[in-house]
Amino acid sequence: MQPRSTGRQGASQRAKAKVLDRTPVRLTFLLTGGIALLAGVDAALLLLGLGAPVVTVRLAEVHGPLMVFGFVGTVVVLERAVATRRWWAFFSPGLFGLGGLAIMSPLPLAVGQIAFVIGSFFLAAIYAEIWRKQTSASTAVQALGAVTAIMATVLWLGGASIPQIVPAMGLFLILTISGERLELARISPTVDARAELWLLIPSLCLTGSAIAALLWPVIGFPLLGASMLGLVVWLFRYDVATKLIRSTGLPRYMAICLLVGYVWLVVAGGVWLTGGPVYSGPPYDAVLHAIFLGFVISMIMAHAPTILPAVLRRPLPYRPIMYLPVVLLHASLLLRTLWGDARGDVGMVQLGGVINIVALLLFVVIAVVSVIIGVPRRTPAGKRTPTVKRMPPASAVPDGATATVRAARAAAASSDGPGKALRQ
Repeated sequence: MQPRSTGRQGASQRAKAKVLDRTPVRLTFLLTGGIALLAGVDAALLLLGLGAPVVTVRLAEVHGPLMVFGFVGTVVVLERAVATRRWWAFFSPGLFGLGGLAIMSPLPLAVGQIAFVIGSFFLAAIYAEIWRKQTSASTAVQALGAVTAIMATVLWLGGASIPQIVPAMGLFLILTISGERLELARISPTVDARAELWLLIPSLCLTGSAIAALLWPVIGFPLLGASMLGLVVWLFRYDVATKLIRSTGLPRYMAICLLVGYVWLVVAGGVWLTGGPVYSGPPYDAVLHAIFLGFVISMIMAHAPTILPAVLRRPLPYRPIMYLPVVLLHASLLLRTLWGDARGDVGMVQLGGVINIVALLLFVVIAVVSVIIGVPRRTPAGKRTPTVKRMPPASAVPDGATATVRAARAAAASSDGPGKALRQ
């Protein structure tokens, strides 16, 4: 028989998990990320030398960490915390969100930096919990992302400049997303243990190269570039997006966002490989926005229809208008990098930056309106479309399984559509 104290402890943990499982609580986490996004957009305008609603010196200085940890970190880690189904896992997105609020406030900068550090350690604990339940290469790759998050936040707290920690900040998101893509690719018959190993190798090389870039920049940055290109080769070879591109509707939309995002990693890797250390100027601007706009934001646009329903338990139905912000984002990024940065044209950099912001905010507006409107009931021809059910509670899904993976597995189990593409 189970000891009474252990039973009470288990009941207490379940009660805490039940409270955090409520949609309004999760919405609070997303709200902090949304505030960080708006502040980050304001900071972007300041960095572009344009007028902004709020003008503070600190806001411009913390633009990178605010977007990476305060916005993207909160949203991405929240979905992982939901999938983990452990009440303490919510400390990670909570601390990322609070850290974002702190660094944009008059509080000492160290308050927000410490919140980011602790949030990163909780993220590592999340992956340790997942690893304890089931070891896999995908978890290892994502855990390396948590390691680079710890590296970036600790170094920033210790006095390192933001340009110095850009590789670690970038790898935090690149490895997190790549690990999830491996988790997703495992439903394909072409992905075996050897293929998983081939992703783990460049992931380890990227992590080691990030350390080398801090200690020996002249050697470390080319190694970063080469390792990045190796990671992209794997993604184009094994990611299911290469098959879903032949599908229709949401699967094709997601695939396009993913594949175009991978191209921007080629740009960043190429600059690091050929240009070596970049801490300022046009090459730095190109690398920074190729990673954090071209890749990361494109990944968010791709996964939003699966991540947000998992968190909010309300469907975010696919609509063709979602392509509009995607096209604006990548077209403006081309304008910013190939014309503005490459030619030293400040005006084109500013124009591209403004359209970048418009694309990002437009996507947010489309997503919010789509969630409010809900799933369309009828097609123009008058036929009823399948109804998207509410996402099940966290207790109904496997530990650690993300919304993206569950959605793809469901598609692969179907008899037609994207599932057929995955099985080919």
